[in-house]
Parts: sequence; C-alpha cells; structure tokens
Amino acid sequence: MAVPSEHVAPRRLVAFLIMVFGMFMSILDIQIVSASLAEIQAGLSASASEVSWVQTAYLIAEVIAIPLSGFLSRALGTRMLFAISASGFTFASLMCGFTSSIEQMILWRAIQGFLGAGMIPTVFASAYTVFPRSKFHIVGPIIGLVATLAPTVGPTVGGYITDLMSWHWLFFINVIPGIAITVGVLALVDFDEPHLELLNHFDWWGLGFMGGFLGSLEYVLEEGPRNDWFHDEYIAVFAVVCVVSAVLFFWRVLTAREPIVDIRAFTNRNFALGCMFSFCVGIGLYGLTYLYPRYLAEVRGYSALMIGETMFISGIAMFCSAPVVGRLMAKFDMRILIAVGLVLFAIGTWQMTWMTKDYDFYELLWPQIFRGVGMMMAMVPVNNIALGTLPPQRVKNASGLFNLTRNLGGAVGLALINTALDDRTDFHISRLHDKVTWGNAKAVELLNLFTQKFQGMGDASRMAMKQLNQIVHRQAVVMSFADSFFLLTFFYLGLATLVLLLAKPANPMAAAEGH
Repeated sequence: MAVPSEHVAPRRLVAFLIMVFGMFMSILDIQIVSASLAEIQAGLSASASEVSWVQTAYLIAEVIAIPLSGFLSRALGTRMLFAISASGFTFASLMCGFTSSIEQMILWRAIQGFLGAGMIPTVFASAYTVFPRSKFHIVGPIIGLVATLAPTVGPTVGGYITDLMSWHWLFFINVIPGIAITVGVLALVDFDEPHLELLNHFDWWGLGFMGGFLGSLEYVLEEGPRNDWFHDEYIAVFAVVCVVSAVLFFWRVLTAREPIVDIRAFTNRNFALGCMFSFCVGIGLYGLTYLYPRYLAEVRGYSALMIGETMFISGIAMFCSAPVVGRLMAKFDMRILIAVGLVLFAIGTWQMTWMTKDYDFYELLWPQIFRGVGMMMAMVPVNNIALGTLPPQRVKNASGLFNLTRNLGGAVGLALINTALDDRTDFHISRLHDKVTWGNAKAVELLNLFTQKFQGMGDASRMAMKQLNQIVHRQAVVMSFADSFFLLTFFYLGLATLVLLLAKPANPMAAAEGH
C-alpha cells in the first residue's frame, strides 16, 4: 500500500467517520443490555442463568471474529468487509428485537456479535494505513475515545432506552443507523483493493481451532466465577477443549500456507508490549464498567436509569480529555503519557478503597473523572505505539490481534473480579460474624433496638436477627468491593513501571515537519 499523502481528502475523512460510528455501535452493544437484563429476562420468561447468555453469546462470537477480520479485510477489501459486517449486524439487531424466546435471542445475539466484530479492527487498521502519521494525534484520540467510551456509556444508553420505551428498542435503535452506515461505506470507502484469490487458501482448520480456543476460553472465563470454576463439569470440559485447541491453533498458524491469523506481528517489540498494555487496560475498562453498576444496584438499590446517570461522568471525562490527549501526544513522549494515565487510573481506584455503603453520586464523582481521563491518556498512546509503528502491510492482521487482547483482558478481568468479590465477601462475613456476638455491646444494643421495632409484628426476635444479618452481609459486600478496588490500584501502579520496557516511539509531528 502506498504511503498516505499529508493531505486527507474530505471524502475519505467522511468515510472514516462513518466507519467509526459503526465501530461505536458494535462495541456499545456489548454493554447496552447489561443494565436491562432483568427486563429481558421477564420479557422472555428466562431463568437468571439463561439471560446471562444474552451477553455471553455476543462476547464469545465477537472474540472469535475479531482476529479473523485481518484475513477477511485483505481478501474482501475494507469496503466489502465493512458493508457485510454493518448490514449483517443490522439485520441481526432487528431479529433480536423481534425474538419471543431466550433460545432465539441467544442465537441472534451470537450472529450479531460475530458479524459486527468485523467493524472494530477494520477501523483501527484504516486509521493507521489511510492517514499519514502526522495526523495520528487526531485520528488516534477518535478511535481511542470510541473504544473506551462505548463500553463505558453502554449501561447509561441501555438504561435510558429501556426506561423510555422497552428492551426491544435496545436492538431496534441500531436499524436505521446500520442501514445508513452500510450505504455510506459502499458509496464512499475506497481505501484498498480486494484480493479474492486469498479465499482459495482459506484455512478452515485454522478457523475451527481458533473458534475452539477462543470460544471455550471466553466460556470458561464467563461461567467460571458463577459455577465454582473447575468443580463444574462443563467448565472443566471446555477448559480441556481450550488447551487442546490452543496447541492445534498455534501449530496451524505457524505452518499453514496462508494462516488465518498472522502472529508474526508479535516479533515487533512495541506491538507485543502494546498488546500487553491493551490487555491490562481492558481489565480496568470492562472491570470498572462492571464494578460500579453492581455496587450501585446491590448496595445503593439504584435503578438502571439512575446507574446510567451516575456512570455518565466517566464518559464526559473521556470525551473532554480526548482532544487534549491528542495535543499532548504531539508534544511529549507517549510513554510518559501512558504512565501518567495509568497512575491517574490508580488514583481513581485508590479513592474507592475507603468506600462505605453511603457512597453516592458526589463520592463517586472524582474517582470516575480520574478513571475517564486516565483511561484516555493510557489507551490512545498505546494504540499509536502498537499499531502506528508497524509497516502498513502488517496493520490489518495486527489490528485484529490488538483488539482481541483488549477484549480478552476484559474477560479475564471480569472473571478475576467476580472471584475476588465472592471470596472476599465470604471472608468478611466470617470475620464480622466473629465480632457480632453477645459479648459485643453495640451488637446487642442494635439487636434490642430491632426487636423493639418489630414488636407486635410476629416473631420479633427472629426478625431482628434477620435484619442484623442483612446489615452484616451488606457491610461484607461493601468491604469486598473496597478490596477489589485496592487490588486494581496496585495492579495499575505496577503496570505504570513497565512503560520503561517500551522503545521510545518517534514523534509523528516531528516526522511530518521533515517532509
């Protein structure tokens, strides 16, 4: 591919922005259902374990499709792949809205995730091949903002839509924009040419092994915390499938004539380290998008709409900081920006280690601002360091791998956070029960107070004991949340020190001035 000129044609810029909006929709739909699962469960008469698959099916399908997009982008060309992804995603969204059973919903969500996934790495690849490197400080924050903002505001958008209309509109709302994106891409995108002859060497075995590896890995990570990990027969079986498929997959990509995924990009030091940082940033990005709503729902008793309004602060912080980060990238060493971003993120989680059951909007305000700004300062330079220094012919494949690491980081993060919450809640309940005894004057006083309150309402002493147990359990849950934030704080402070391993990237603005 020819090196892009310094001038960017308006047609190409409009085409790119249309693609960016498509990527926003695809990433948004991971989290848009998270605040509305209870309504979907009631509407489809599903069990709690069944409705969780509305999210899990999408994630598994997306994780399998993202690395596949590199090969398909080279074979079909950016225009055709993106149009197929956008139109397929739109049709699957329409069918999700019309479903009348949980089985149909899970099927169409998997199709929606698989087809929509092609839009995500294609945008990243286009950003770093279509635009000259002197423009990276502009396009970098755009795609970085979308990749971080979409999952953050997902619960907010979903909460508003479900509250104003119904859960069906979580999917119907994609239809008109999806059609517009498909038409716009077909009319305007001319970034590259397809190489259809590559399809003659499509590695079906590689696709099967990759699907077994990534699909079973995502299943184990999603279901493990809920079902006591390997004590569950299905999780143990899928763990074995994951390991065997992984071995066969890596053997295949290293020996096939035209591998389904080209992992040679990992020989580039900054790309490999950038993927490691992307994986770790994914833990915080998806982890906190899960932790905050869960705290607000379980401890504060917030509705989906109230959770969305509270979580929106992070989105505003990301949106406002994106252009600033772009300017800073042009003036400072990007490694410094990544380190500062990770430290700011750690400050936000550190502030939550002192949380109590009374933490509300204003107590969560600054932690969310630090989280939003820190995420942008870390994510955007990582994108540039990982993909902006690769040869253009490697970017398509590398973009799929890079985006995969962020999603896998989110899956691993959620599994670890859920496990930590469960273990620490049990630990704190045990410790608190040891302290709440008849020898504890405050506990006895509180129990007597509850007994008097329930006089004449049945078995007052039993009701008082139940009330006291609920207080102990709630306090244990709050303490487990604080512990999780504490672990994330030290994880990101440690990660900030690893920035020193990155080779210093060239300043794209300085390179532009040399032309």
